[in-house]
Amino acid sequence: MTLTGGQATGSGIPRRTRGLRQERAVTWLFLLPALIYIVLFFGYPIVKNAVMGSQDYTTATFYTGSAPWVGWANYSSFLSSSLAGTTFLNTAVFTVGSIAGQFTIGLAIALFFRRRFPLSGLLRSLLLLPWLLPLIAGAAVWRWILDQDSGVLNSTLLHLHLVHTSVPWLSSPGMALYSVIIVNVWIGIPFNVTLLYSGMQGIPEEHYEAAAIDGAVGWKAFRHITWPALRPIVTVVLVLGVIYTLKVVDIILGLTGGGPANATQTLATTAYQDSFVRFAFGQGAAVNNILLVVSLLFAGLYLRVNRRVSDE
Repeated sequence: MTLTGGQATGSGIPRRTRGLRQERAVTWLFLLPALIYIVLFFGYPIVKNAVMGSQDYTTATFYTGSAPWVGWANYSSFLSSSLAGTTFLNTAVFTVGSIAGQFTIGLAIALFFRRRFPLSGLLRSLLLLPWLLPLIAGAAVWRWILDQDSGVLNSTLLHLHLVHTSVPWLSSPGMALYSVIIVNVWIGIPFNVTLLYSGMQGIPEEHYEAAAIDGAVGWKAFRHITWPALRPIVTVVLVLGVIYTLKVVDIILGLTGGGPANATQTLATTAYQDSFVRFAFGQGAAVNNILLVVSLLFAGLYLRVNRRVSDE
C-alpha cells in the first residue's frame, strides 16, 4: 500500500509540473503578440533613434548606406548653439503655462459641474470637442481667429473699442508664445475636467453633509474634503499633462511654425525641423533624445505616483 501510494505521489508530481509548464506556455503565447508589437513599434524606434543621435545621418545615408559615427558631436552642436537657450526656455514656459492654465480652469469647471442642474450632461459632452477635434484642424481655426488683419478676435476687440489697433497675436515675438499657450490650454482643458470630475464623483456626499453640520462649506469643504481626496488624481493629471505638453508639435507648427524669430521654438519643434525640414536626421535624433530623457523622468514619476496610489 505504501509503495502504491508512493507511486501515485511520484506520478502526481510530473503531472503537476507538466501542467505548470503548459500554463506558462499558454501565458507566453498570449503575451507574445503584445511583446512583438512593443519591440517593433516602441523598442526598435527608440534604439534606432538613440544610435542615430550619435551618427552623421543625412539624406546621403539613404544612397550610400554610410552614417559615420560622431559620438556626442550632435549633442554638443545643439547645446552650444544660440538656439539652445531659447529652445529650453520656450519649452519650460510653454509647459508650465499650459499646465497651469489647463489645470486651474479644468479644476474650476469640474467643481462647477458637481452641482446638479439641467443640461449638465450635454454641456460636459460639449467640453470634449476640443479634445476630439484633429489638432491640425483646431490649429487652423485658431490661426484664423488670431489673424492680425482679418481675425475674428481682433475684429471683435476693435468693434467693442477695447483696442485701438490690431493685436499681432501670432506675428509678434513677444506675444506669439503666449498665444500658442492659450490655444494649448483650450485643447487640454477637457482632459483635466474629465479626470478631475471623475475623481470628485468618488467622494461620498456624506462627507460634505457631515462637514456642513460643522459649518465647513464652500472653500472650507474644498480645502478639507475635496482637495485631500483629489490629491492622488491631481498628481497623475499634472504628470501626464507635462508628458503630453513636452511633445506638442502640431499645434505650434499649425499656428506659428516655430516663429516669429524662434519665439515659439521648443525641443519638439526643433527636433522636427532638424529631421524633416533640414534633413539633418542625426541632429534631430539628438534633440529628440534629450526630449525623451526629460519625458522619461516624468514618466518614471508618474509610475511611482501611480504605484503609491494603488497601494493606498
